Amino acid sequence: MHQKRQAASKMLPIRRKGTKYVAKALHNPKYSVPVVIAVRDMLHLARNASEVRKMIVQKALKINGRIVKDYRDAISLLNLFEADKTYVLTLLPTKKFVLKETKDKERVCKVIGKRLLGKNTIQLNLHDGTNFLVKDSSIKVNDSVLLQDNKFKSHLPLAKGKEVFIFKGKYAGNVGKILEINDVAEIKLKDSSVQLNKINIIAI
Repeated sequence: MHQKRQAASKMLPIRRKGTKYVAKALHNPKYSVPVVIAVRDMLHLARNASEVRKMIVQKALKINGRIVKDYRDAISLLNLFEADKTYVLTLLPTKKFVLKETKDKERVCKVIGKRLLGKNTIQLNLHDGTNFLVKDSSIKVNDSVLLQDNKFKSHLPLAKGKEVFIFKGKYAGNVGKILEINDVAEIKLKDSSVQLNKINIIAI
């Protein structure tokens, strides 16, 4: 699946002039990066899509520990991507995606939905499209969870005093601290405080 270059997400750090079409991520294309763009255009580990495909055949690429099978596989925000090293996909204040080298084996996921499957089992729907089963009923929508090796490690509540990453809107790419939280969250930034919708921030 491809898309016209001019229609691609403005968050992708690609040139606006070039080939007519670029790869489109298989999942949530507005807030994710296809593997081929990550490897070729961001990390410069390949010169073209053919070389990326060879790396996939060699099982040299992983997303959150899962072997990449398609050069359009989606790397979502805060996912871990393994190539020559391990990287985390994040967002700059310029609202452009960037892959930063990391030693962390943990990843943060925002809870965007939940439902009770049984007496003690809750399914969490996470921002990167994955689902996860837990028994902790205190986890709420808009909270975050910390995963390691795709296993639940800890709960990060969206609460007063917590640090958050802003991933949507005017202040996307910035980190702040929650001063107050009710229907909206008041966030302390470096030089100011702003009120933001809770769906636009991730507890980290």
